[in-house]
Amino acid sequence: MYKINDNYLKLPGSYLFSTIGKKVAAYKEANPDRDVISLGIGDVTLPLAPAIISAMHSAVDEMANAETFHGYAPDLGYEFLRKAIVDNDYKARGVDIALDEIFISDGAKSDSGNIVDIFSQDNTIAVTDPVYPVYVDSNAMSGKTGEYLKDKECWSNVIYMPCVAENNFIPDIPDKTPDIIYICCPNNPTGTTLNKEALQKWVDYANEKKAVIIYDAAYEAYISEPDVPHSIFECDGAKTCAIEMRSFSKNAGFTGTRLGFTVIPKELKCGDVSVNSLWARRHGTKFNGAPYIIQRAGEAVYSDAGKTQTREQISYYMKNAKNIREGLADMGYTVFGGVNAPYIWLQTPEGMKSWEFFDLLLEEANVVGTPGSGFGPSGEGYFRLTAFGSAENTVKALDRIKNL
Repeated sequence: MYKINDNYLKLPGSYLFSTIGKKVAAYKEANPDRDVISLGIGDVTLPLAPAIISAMHSAVDEMANAETFHGYAPDLGYEFLRKAIVDNDYKARGVDIALDEIFISDGAKSDSGNIVDIFSQDNTIAVTDPVYPVYVDSNAMSGKTGEYLKDKECWSNVIYMPCVAENNFIPDIPDKTPDIIYICCPNNPTGTTLNKEALQKWVDYANEKKAVIIYDAAYEAYISEPDVPHSIFECDGAKTCAIEMRSFSKNAGFTGTRLGFTVIPKELKCGDVSVNSLWARRHGTKFNGAPYIIQRAGEAVYSDAGKTQTREQISYYMKNAKNIREGLADMGYTVFGGVNAPYIWLQTPEGMKSWEFFDLLLEEANVVGTPGSGFGPSGEGYFRLTAFGSAENTVKALDRIKNL
């Protein structure tokens, strides 16, 4: 008789955003006359920039001719895209990254879930709390997190590093030494950041403890303050302790077209074993590459027109973030984020539980957000709103919240 991976049976409920989707769908079905505004899921709403669409059309035309047709992509991704990434994301910031240290994928979410494959089951992970759920859930699926403690809503073998208002949402070095450290900066869900000095401390700590940092930089394009690094590799020594993941979803609107990449320096080694070579082996075996059409679209993001047009889109979303942040503050809410990230993190009013506040917003204001407790134990009492809605809906949602 076949057997299943019983680690899946330990997972509590469904994925956070699946749960939200089901609750919203049920409400809409029961109240078909209500106009529900979603500021919950971090999905973009603006169309792809013209320079990107033009590149996609050209690539589609290439696929119609035998002379220019493309089949399977190279294992690491097309060199034209990897070179554009090297020149614009790294060399332009004084960081030396080689072409064969970049692995093109279908998104940072996929990579953050798949990277666990190359690490031993007996590693202990440390996560900022609250945390993007994929980091914890993917490790739970592979048996690295121990048992789920339902009463505490946490895992027995995960080091949680609380990030709350009292410590300015900056994680403290944990008492117990982790093997793998997850850092998302700018952070999802809190919208807060680490400056270079704070990030350098984590790099130094990881090198000292022989730990690896998995650094999610999906929101780096939204950074506005000069002392916040866009890449962990801006820190001294990061190449011997860090893996960086990036996405085209939020900086260029590729949520529906899927494109991302992971950077693993060849200096990163576990003993004599190259982590870069392990990921290359895994990547080549289990992934057939992002489509040629999408990789050409990704290349267009780095064109002069692409840079201008995507910056305009980011400015649009960050104007929404400013309006949400300032609007909520004027209403008396305590708010964080919204400066270097498209997320606003607020304390729920009057000591409400985060799911209670979710229900209140949905039923009384017809606005959807994300309960903080869904991101981890320290997320209780907080709530996340995104700036990815339209400007019109953002203003309308604020008016509804004001009238609660």
